[in-house]
Amino acid sequence: MRTLFIVVPVIALAATACAPDSAAPAQAAERFHAAVSAHREDAACAMLTRKTAESLPNPGQTCADALLEAKLGPGGPVTSVSVWGEDAQVRLAGDTLFLHEFSDGWRVKAAGCEPVRDLPYKCEVED
Repeated sequence: MRTLFIVVPVIALAATACAPDSAAPAQAAERFHAAVSAHREDAACAMLTRKTAESLPNPGQTCADALLEAKLGPGGPVTSVSVWGEDAQVRLAGDTLFLHEFSDGWRVKAAGCEPVRDLPYKCEVED
């Protein structure tokens, strides 16, 4: 009987440790949209991956200016999160974002994404 009590918590702990953390990418997506909604484009740019932030602006334009022109959805509450390795998709009520996990946390790779029939997503902001 004692063995059963020792084994069950170990199995439960192992199952918990293998589950991907969906809270962190969801929070990153919400912070990004909160910054955009508050017209804090510089703060939102700081939440993008370096590659996305560098590819976003047109010549002579800053990342913040490019975000002002981007047609991003309204954000809203998180409806689903899918995590695979260091990448995640976060669906909000009004937008879909793709994120990547770095040593300093989750950063937005793409935002303002909509599915395209039989093709990958089309995104307003992407690398």
